[in-house]
Amino acid sequence: MDTTRLANFLKARIRTVPDWPIAGVNFRDVTTLFNDPEAFRVMIEAFSLDCTQLGVDVIAAIDARGFIIGGALSYQLHKPFVLVRKKGKLPYTTHTEDYALEYGTASIQINTDACAPGQRVLLVDDLIATGGTLLAAAKLFAKVEAEVVGVAAIIDLPELGGSAKLREAGLPVHSLCSFSESE
Repeated sequence: MDTTRLANFLKARIRTVPDWPIAGVNFRDVTTLFNDPEAFRVMIEAFSLDCTQLGVDVIAAIDARGFIIGGALSYQLHKPFVLVRKKGKLPYTTHTEDYALEYGTASIQINTDACAPGQRVLLVDDLIATGGTLLAAAKLFAKVEAEVVGVAAIIDLPELGGSAKLREAGLPVHSLCSFSESE
């Protein structure tokens, strides 16, 4: 499926919830894609092609919807799967990275043995908004001397500037579709 057809196919199946979690925000609900076997298969196949081209060694996914995509992708490609969790959710020794939110700060963590130095990591999440979480995740993998070779997301919200920040940081970005706030 070409990229335009793929984007249109997925966008037609993503639910938009207006005014959630606050007035004026259009929430893009990807759970509808997880409930549609054909859409889910098409997403994983599209991401699999990218992973093969990038020479990925490890799939790393962001808490929580990223886990669904990352787990399926890891299974499909027979690659190790690393969880990037919210602070305090991993019981082993961890590396922590703080990042800014609109309303404060948050922290994410990976296990100190999440992957080996030099391994090529693909970061996976459901969507790219401001890019803060994904940039923080990339810093976590730098702490274990791994190489983040790309970022994959179902949705890009380019008006929020996250994908531009990721590219400025030298991270290739692959999203399957994008939404403007007016859509």
